[in-house]
Amino acid sequence: MKKTNRIIYSLNVEDVQEVARQTVKRKLTQEEISLVEESVGNHIDWFEAIESAILNRIEERKSPR
Repeated sequence: MKKTNRIIYSLNVEDVQEVARQTVKRKLTQEEISLVEESVGNHIDWFEAIESAILNRIEERKSPR
């Protein structure tokens, strides 16, 4: 049985908090985390990220070593 529901990449709250510490110099509140959680997917170009990874890996495998 193929596992098509397997998660390939994910972000967790600690990832969000690390970016917050670096950009706004503090941890986010639970409310702020919820706001980020609701919209972060809208800011990621999923198609381009997946396409780039596929093409880079295929080209990497084709290159002579």
